[in-house]
Amino acid sequence: MLEAGFTQLTQLLLTPILWLLAAALVYALWMSGAVLVEAWQRRSPDFRSLPDAPELAFDEIELIVLRRLEPLRLLSRVTPMLGLIATMIPLGPALHGVASGNGSAALAVFSDAFAGVVLALTAAAIGLVLYSLRRRWLLGELLSIRKRREGLA
Repeated sequence: MLEAGFTQLTQLLLTPILWLLAAALVYALWMSGAVLVEAWQRRSPDFRSLPDAPELAFDEIELIVLRRLEPLRLLSRVTPMLGLIATMIPLGPALHGVASGNGSAALAVFSDAFAGVVLALTAAAIGLVLYSLRRRWLLGELLSIRKRREGLA
């Protein structure tokens, strides 16, 4: 009875996980556009995305950097796990179908399962590239703020 309950629970999780994967891919594409716009803006030598207000402590500016990077970091780390879950949930029934001699039905389930992981890895790859770019940009700005403040002190 416990195993049947777990099986039903995991089947119920599949749809929300697929929706999360779709949202992750949409977010990754949306952030791609945002990073492209930021790259265009960074062509100007006067562009700064971090505030350099004297009333802000350097630690507060570092916290701003972390807040801006965290969504992309989570996207690149959590999405592959969701893809694995989306792959593993249908595999149990598919393997059961193969064992009972219904290979064509199992093949359809395998196709759906692998589609989920492909979407997840695509979103994660985009997220990792965007995270790396933004991290480099923001850490460069943070360094220039530190140098300006040390030069003033």
